[in-house]
Amino acid sequence: MKEVSTIGANLKRARNDRGLSQEGLADKAQLSKDLIGKLEQGRRTSCRMTSLMKLANALDVDLADLTGKRERLGTDRDGGSVLAIRDAILAPSLMPGLSGLDADDDGNPTPLPELSAAVSRSWKDYWAGDFGPLVAAMPGLITEARLTHRSEGPAATTAMAQSYQLAACLLLHLGKTDLAAISAERGLQAASQGTDEWQWASVVSTLAWVLMYQGRLTESENLAADVAARIEPSFSSPAPHLASWGNLLIAAIDTAAIAGRDVSEYVSMAAAGAERLGGLVSAYQTTFGASKVAANAVHAYTMQKNPGEALKTARRVRVEELPRIAYGHHLIDLAQAHTDAHHLHTAEARLEEASALSPVWFRHQVTAQSIVADIREQQTRPSPTIRRLARAVNLD
Repeated sequence: MKEVSTIGANLKRARNDRGLSQEGLADKAQLSKDLIGKLEQGRRTSCRMTSLMKLANALDVDLADLTGKRERLGTDRDGGSVLAIRDAILAPSLMPGLSGLDADDDGNPTPLPELSAAVSRSWKDYWAGDFGPLVAAMPGLITEARLTHRSEGPAATTAMAQSYQLAACLLLHLGKTDLAAISAERGLQAASQGTDEWQWASVVSTLAWVLMYQGRLTESENLAADVAARIEPSFSSPAPHLASWGNLLIAAIDTAAIAGRDVSEYVSMAAAGAERLGGLVSAYQTTFGASKVAANAVHAYTMQKNPGEALKTARRVRVEELPRIAYGHHLIDLAQAHTDAHHLHTAEARLEEASALSPVWFRHQVTAQSIVADIREQQTRPSPTIRRLARAVNLD
């Protein structure tokens, strides 16, 4: 069986380990027994992220353990190693009482301007979906940031915080949620040593994403919303401050939507902040603006199975204002909305667009796998497009 079709096997194994019947699991997860039966029997090869999270939480397993999500870089890793990223994040010298024991931290520190430029280049690789070069660069970048921070002190906290934050974002895509949480925590530690509260808040946004992918939805939403309330800027504040605050609201929107809670207040607040900015703002290695708010509202509506509202809201998205993989996520959301509206041909087209943006990034998207599986199951004879997409996400 291919990876997505192992969801049923993993589900049945975990259910049996916990002594639950299909009825018992359905009741605990607040899902239908019919869905669980179809997954376990292979009549469905995947399901929506909202349902997967409910099943994982009900079974007390990580989402990645249920879906079999793992890194799928294959040969697209430019000689890099995910284990090397792990080793850089978990260097012994970072442990209490063991400072100075990490040989990799020996050598001359990189001048801060050069380090900052390297951090920015790596973030550009991330937003472009160029994960191979990024995996190769990440261990050295983290080590360089620590060395420079040791030499320069507080002046280098931003570069170090952004390096750890970037590693957390990358590791989420590669299915390493626990390691992503540790990296985000390292980023928060670094940011807290500086004087820029808004950089710290930016890393909090990433931690909220990590908690969401761990299925800790209430914690994620509360973290994002509480910190946003704590740092809420005046509307005369500098644009980067508004952007950092707005991105916390974006995180709250997505988590609340997955949890089935009302997102209208978050959307309204974020939209007001974006309107105040008047256009796209780049800050703390990410962006914020009206199109980003609209795109995440689209995502929320797809999570809530409201394709009409999702497609209506999508008209407010200016695609040129979204970074490449952010646009890719938006295309996947549109594909989900069109699938729910039974526009299967259009859904296929949106998925093909997303795949073309970055094949390496695309093959890591669980939602894309679910949509492809759903469309394929609805077609009497899978179309050439859906067969290509199935291969792209390792369904064949």
